[in-house]
Amino acid sequence: MRSLIFCCCFISFAVLHAEDKPRFRTDADGPVTGEPKKKNPKSQKPDDKPDWYQLVDGEFPPEGSAHAVSGELIQVDHLERRFQIRVDRNDSQDRGVMDLPLEAGMLPYGSIWYHGAPAALQDVPLGTHLHGLFYLAAPDDKTPLPETSNNRKSPEWQFRRCLRLEDDFTFHSKQKQLWKVESVDLDKKKLSVTLIENGQSVGDGKAKTFDLQSSTRVFQGHGFGTLKSLQAGQTVLFNITWATLYGPGRITAIWLDEQSRSLATEHQRETHRGHIRDRGLAGYVTAVNDKQRLVTITFFDGVDSQLFAELKGINEETQGWPFSFPEDDPKAPKGGIAVSRECLMTYDPVNDRKGGNIIEFAKVPAAPGCSGVQIKVKCGMLLEGYRPKRVVRFYPATWKVEALPQEERFEGRE
Repeated sequence: MRSLIFCCCFISFAVLHAEDKPRFRTDADGPVTGEPKKKNPKSQKPDDKPDWYQLVDGEFPPEGSAHAVSGELIQVDHLERRFQIRVDRNDSQDRGVMDLPLEAGMLPYGSIWYHGAPAALQDVPLGTHLHGLFYLAAPDDKTPLPETSNNRKSPEWQFRRCLRLEDDFTFHSKQKQLWKVESVDLDKKKLSVTLIENGQSVGDGKAKTFDLQSSTRVFQGHGFGTLKSLQAGQTVLFNITWATLYGPGRITAIWLDEQSRSLATEHQRETHRGHIRDRGLAGYVTAVNDKQRLVTITFFDGVDSQLFAELKGINEETQGWPFSFPEDDPKAPKGGIAVSRECLMTYDPVNDRKGGNIIEFAKVPAAPGCSGVQIKVKCGMLLEGYRPKRVVRFYPATWKVEALPQEERFEGRE
């Protein structure tokens, strides 16, 4: 009897721990070395690596399911939120597949970070070294690959949907990491630094030597410094270009103290706020009640929290179209909904948005790409694009909605 009880307990313990393991492949399973040949499911063995997570339209992915790829930004289509990076060299690559491009598009809920704050693709200069989280392309994606000599492909070529992009400044500051200056050689334009976290060295603790340039921008306090401002013992952050080509990389900009870093972050945050106020908060339509004309929107993340706080603002002057209907409450928060494409481009939000009172604010579980902020809007009229799993952009009534530049409107391109 005791043996039976022990056996049952052991099986239950094993099942529970098996469920704890991700049911998809992660970076912990090893590097991507090329296009793997998929095995017949019937021939899969328990020790075989699982497949990479495949995204589901209209849903947010599970934590830890993305694949990390870093590289240098070499091409951008900011309207369609598409880009190319030259993938960093690493020990898993053969020489023949080094320095090849990866072309990808931002997911609707994909976020971009620059100088420690949310950003848009047009904020990030070409040549900036970036860290990204990616997912496999959709099974029916027929987008041609970038042209390369001998039609070579990066081992990462299948990861064509991006969840997050961030520069080195953001990548390290997010982890509370800084570079400690060990030595400066201005004659040879070399900077030797050690990565530290909470005052302790990270990894093997060995110093790395980056290249300085005569054009390297030096930020110190609330102004500018020069290369001569660099001193041993300083803790700094910097962005680089030409990473892994001829060493760790060339420094394009360096921030010598906390004040300069905070100013850079605040400037980018204000740039982001202005960008979103002009274009609306993006999210998925989670549910629609046709009879009651209710639209539930779950907003994407990668947005400054102040913008979500502005959802609750009151503008009693917006009594006319598109907000006016008999049950409208002039003293309640309200806003308009514009139909959006997957790349977040709208059509004509000045004229084609509909909306009304926000009748409910809710918190939902946050997930990669999901902010956890949800609203329910009572609309005067429902548009065809207000369907579950469709992307929309929401304009609180306190935001002035002006016509976007012609190239940013998809109107007439169908």
